[in-house]
Amino acid sequence: MKTFQAYRFALDVTPAQERAVLAHAGAARVAHNWALARVKAVMDQRAAERTYGMPDEFLTPAAGWSLPALRRAWNAAKDDVAPWWRECSKEAFNTGLDALARALKNWSDSRSGKRAGHPVGFPRFKSRRRTIPSVRFTTGAIRVEPDRKHVVLPRLGQLKLHESARKLARRVDNGTARIMSATIRRNGGRWHVAFCVEVERADRKPAQPGTVVGVDVGIKHLAVVSTGELVDNPRHLTAAHARMRHLGRALARKQGPDRRTGQRPSKRWQRALARLGRAHARVANLRRDGLHKLTTRLAREHGTIVVEDLNVTGMLANRRLAKHIADAGFAEIRRQLTYKTQWNGGRLIVADRWYPSSKTCSGCGTVRTKLALSEREYHCQACGLVMDRDRNAAANLAALAAQHNTTGSGPVAARGADQKTRVRGQVAAKREPGTASVGKTGTAPPQGGTTKRVLVRSH
Repeated sequence: MKTFQAYRFALDVTPAQERAVLAHAGAARVAHNWALARVKAVMDQRAAERTYGMPDEFLTPAAGWSLPALRRAWNAAKDDVAPWWRECSKEAFNTGLDALARALKNWSDSRSGKRAGHPVGFPRFKSRRRTIPSVRFTTGAIRVEPDRKHVVLPRLGQLKLHESARKLARRVDNGTARIMSATIRRNGGRWHVAFCVEVERADRKPAQPGTVVGVDVGIKHLAVVSTGELVDNPRHLTAAHARMRHLGRALARKQGPDRRTGQRPSKRWQRALARLGRAHARVANLRRDGLHKLTTRLAREHGTIVVEDLNVTGMLANRRLAKHIADAGFAEIRRQLTYKTQWNGGRLIVADRWYPSSKTCSGCGTVRTKLALSEREYHCQACGLVMDRDRNAAANLAALAAQHNTTGSGPVAARGADQKTRVRGQVAAKREPGTASVGKTGTAPPQGGTTKRVLVRSH
């Protein structure tokens, strides 16, 4: 199976190499801002001409938004805009133009309804202070040296790695991987290089291909598996909160930049900002490491995994729980399980967002009308079942997989509810114990009626 995979390594760059990388990142920013200003000027001119009543055939010609059109415009004007363009690789300017082409396409598709999700705004100009410096190389000499401790990139030459690249080098030497691109990016005060690699992965099977598990994510426990396993939530952000407050107050006492007066930041302010950035990067690295270990273990052990389609964006609107929800990384767990189940030959089933996994009794199938978030134990008045609400939800998710006989790997959309909450005591038809009752799907409302949507659900 061929797939694309990223290999990310930390770099140990010299001061001269860091200046060269920053110059390439600055070149990408210059090309992006110049092309954005050109496109915006043409759009504003055409909008002004329409207000004068000019017909469309007499308007100023529209500027192309595609990457080839932006490249042609940049090549024609780069001698005047950036006389120093020969000092940097052409890939630096292509990085900025490609980012702008993607942003304009996403904005246009969002306005026309071709792109699902939240509305995408119009691209903004990139700031030198706030933009994370990065540059992407797609052509030229991109390779890992035989010592596996150095990489070679166009115009930057040989860069030393902080760790060994033997995993990538072995695949490249065996002919099972091909490097497509390399991206250098600064994060938390450290430079990293990420290789986008086309990998030929061997067909694998989970250790227990016949097992089905439901995974219910939460705040108290990061994940509750239907097998009874409880994965504790490490709460990395909460643990580092005291140190971040200390570093933030120390930063506030230093002399920072002021764009209104032109005041430049002091050296102490820059060092304090770097310390705060490293603290945030450490939290992100710890969270990423824990989530990767959890999802990798689940994908390698179990054949079928069932998760929920959570409205994470809506959950973040709760100001009391937003920080803890963001720290847990609910969406990242599902994203990693999506591709890791494919790599390991498993199957991922995504339960419908309206499926009442927490309100349904895993023993008899009774669905409660309401279940407050403060009720941490599920009490069934029909059969007397008393169980932790998260374990009950995980058991219902696991039972949902029995209704889907889809073979192969990849995520499966499981419609599990009719977007209505049934009354207390309503019991589904008789079935085997331990299976969840599921409402009718795909049924249209009666003539002249409407389907009631429950926007807030207890979980």
